[in-house]
Amino acid sequence: MSGHGNQAEMMQEEPIGSGLKRRTEEALNNPFLRKAVAFTTDKLRSGRLQAMEDFGSWEEWRERGRAIREHTIRHLDFYLNQFAENVVKAGGHVHFCREAGEAVNTFLDIAKRHNTKLVAKGKSMVSEEIHLNRHLNEEGIEAIETDLGEYILQLAKETPSHLIIPAIHKNKEQIADLFTEDSGEQMAPETSTLAAYARQKLRQYFLEAGIGLTGCNFGVAESGSITLVSNEGNGRMVSTIPKVHVVIMGMERLVPTFEDLEVVLNLLARSATGQKLTVYTSLLTGPRGAEDLDGPEELHVIVLDNGRSAQLGDPIFQEVLHCIRCAACLNVCPVYRHIGGHTYGSVYSGPIGAVLTPLLKQDMKEAGQLAYASSLCGACYEACPVKIPLHDMLVHLRYRKVRLKMTSLPERLAFRTFQTAFGNVKVYRMATKAAYYLQKPFGQNGMIRRGPGPLAGWTKSRFFPMKPRLSFRDRWQTLQNELKSSDRKKGQAAEQDQSHNGKGERGTY
Repeated sequence: MSGHGNQAEMMQEEPIGSGLKRRTEEALNNPFLRKAVAFTTDKLRSGRLQAMEDFGSWEEWRERGRAIREHTIRHLDFYLNQFAENVVKAGGHVHFCREAGEAVNTFLDIAKRHNTKLVAKGKSMVSEEIHLNRHLNEEGIEAIETDLGEYILQLAKETPSHLIIPAIHKNKEQIADLFTEDSGEQMAPETSTLAAYARQKLRQYFLEAGIGLTGCNFGVAESGSITLVSNEGNGRMVSTIPKVHVVIMGMERLVPTFEDLEVVLNLLARSATGQKLTVYTSLLTGPRGAEDLDGPEELHVIVLDNGRSAQLGDPIFQEVLHCIRCAACLNVCPVYRHIGGHTYGSVYSGPIGAVLTPLLKQDMKEAGQLAYASSLCGACYEACPVKIPLHDMLVHLRYRKVRLKMTSLPERLAFRTFQTAFGNVKVYRMATKAAYYLQKPFGQNGMIRRGPGPLAGWTKSRFFPMKPRLSFRDRWQTLQNELKSSDRKKGQAAEQDQSHNGKGERGTY
């Protein structure tokens, strides 16, 4: 397993924005990837819809979830203090870290103090966010992913492609090849065989690891408890067998009370996989007590800011902190469903990633390009269990990028031309008439199949209808003229009939 701690850093080395087009083309030209992602997201989406129907009153629960998250984030300072105080009262330690580097150094200090050379990891997107595996590897500390999907990707030296199903783009044959290479023995592409190998392989790491590391789905402020949800047992093994348990959590991952926790857990499981509740829902409060049979001797909670606090008070983007990481927005997004998660080039993918990544990185030049990886259809908002208006945020991110003059010069000139044309009636009419003649070299049978310049990207996967000789306005005016002419003729005919009838009537007396 040596070297597995350095998990797919090549993707992070490439600039997010400038590499987006290349990664998109690679994904679109990978039929297996597109089929695998579409199949799984369809299954997850169907499960969510069925769970919503069975649950009933779904919109009321969504509104309750939204209200809980809004209240928590609005009073985040209070609940962070309450949470930290209760963690300490229960015997744990809390470390507030403003930046990724500070969080990494805090973890390294804990590992060095305990002379740890092996870390068993549960699923943690925040550890991916700060590239913890790479830093541990550089210090000679081996980090082993124990979530099955994450373990598969660690062997493949890839990053997660989905928030809850990290290996969504892998099939059994590919996994069997990875396990064959790792074990040195031929592995059959059967689920039971592959799961048995992973179980046997990982068990020794649970026993040997000096530190168990997990993320945190929700911290409960009133008790200082850590909530972990999973469909695998590794979370409980990682958090109870090693002598030291380290939790890394984003500062926004709190709920005030257990009553609030009930609401968000109901929303999370149903939105993520369609389950009523995940197989394992663990509540951990403090390290092992004198009367406890198992559990860690030490508990450390690293609370990470890393750009999150910059969104507090922002009337547009504060709501992004409401996210409960269910990935429902990924499963309905037409862009994600075609290109998968790796195309985004960041830890967080899909609609939530397109908004969250540039905000956390505070980088509109590169990461801000993700705001354009959306059709703005609003499906993400409809699926979000806490009603985050991601489509509106994507529009505002695009506006921010334009306002900072980070778009290309040709793009700015194109939109200035567009503004001029649509801001003046005469210019608009001239432009639309000229367009009919300018398009002729590129069209055939009413369609443009190979567009010039920027249109080439559009016509690469679809046809662009040619502009007709007469615009809608021209046709409308013609129709109005025809109707007026018809009305005049009818009026004249009516007058003639009336005159004729009048003469006939006078002739009878």
